[in-house]
Amino acid sequence: MLPRVVTWSPSVTLVPTQGCFNACDYCSFRRPLGQEPPLELSEARAQLRQRPEATEVLLLSGEVHPASAEREAWFARLCALGVEALRQGRLPHTNAGPLSLREMARLARLNPSLGLMFEGVGPAYDRQHRQAPSKRLAVRLEQLQQAGRLGIPFTTGLLLGLGESWEARRQALTFLAELQGRWGHLQEVILQPWRPDGCEAVPISGPEQAELLEVIALARQMLPAEVHLQTPPNLWPLEALPEAIAAGIDDLGGIDCTDVINPAYPQPTPLALQALLERHDLQLQPRPCVHRRWWGGLPRHLRLAVEAVDQQLQLRWAVSGC
Repeated sequence: MLPRVVTWSPSVTLVPTQGCFNACDYCSFRRPLGQEPPLELSEARAQLRQRPEATEVLLLSGEVHPASAEREAWFARLCALGVEALRQGRLPHTNAGPLSLREMARLARLNPSLGLMFEGVGPAYDRQHRQAPSKRLAVRLEQLQQAGRLGIPFTTGLLLGLGESWEARRQALTFLAELQGRWGHLQEVILQPWRPDGCEAVPISGPEQAELLEVIALARQMLPAEVHLQTPPNLWPLEALPEAIAAGIDDLGGIDCTDVINPAYPQPTPLALQALLERHDLQLQPRPCVHRRWWGGLPRHLRLAVEAVDQQLQLRWAVSGC
């Protein structure tokens, strides 16, 4: 019997801005708008040079209000960074909050996949999002539906551990299952445990792990089989990761040297992950930012770029295992 395959994407994260008009109660990433300079293309190129092995360029940005005078320049920067990633033979994946139909369609010509966390539904999230207008349920659902209508391979996910009920978790998964049943565009759902950052950082406890394993199993039961389930490996104790995989996780997402959202939680190296998984008869396999099932629907220029990256990844992994 062949070992089960667990995938990951060699990634580098570029942050166009940490400025965000939302103010989620739990967020340690956000900076108030206007307090930091935006990422310049020259600096982005310098950061990319430091990670030559990364094939996915995650453009992870704070959100600019749709009516802001800064919106046009912000969006132009997202496009320019996507163009630069493609020029270098890499694949951009943008997660920058809700987008207009025009913006999303434009980015779909530059990004093989896009993303937006659904986060969750219910009173626990409503409390955390009191000062986050774009986190309203109707806004998030409209974005996921819009991506489906445009046929964009999409990554979304749930942020877990904010005090949400089991019924709220089930309702959120029901929304995602219904969206996938209609549009078929959700390539992966991230099941991400919320963790405190900075000096309050602490590993997941045993009871928290047990509860998350139940959520993973529920998601695998409720979501269609083609939807990959992902969890960030740095937010689990390394020795407990095989239990998450046994519960239904089959992807570890984009792995950079550091996690810009959760910098207090070090990323395990691909070689450490490979050694761990091999002990459990599991096979670690690199992939492009978009899973193979969705390649056929991409614009031709993006499909060719994805195929080239995949060939590069498989050759490099076969030769060096990293």
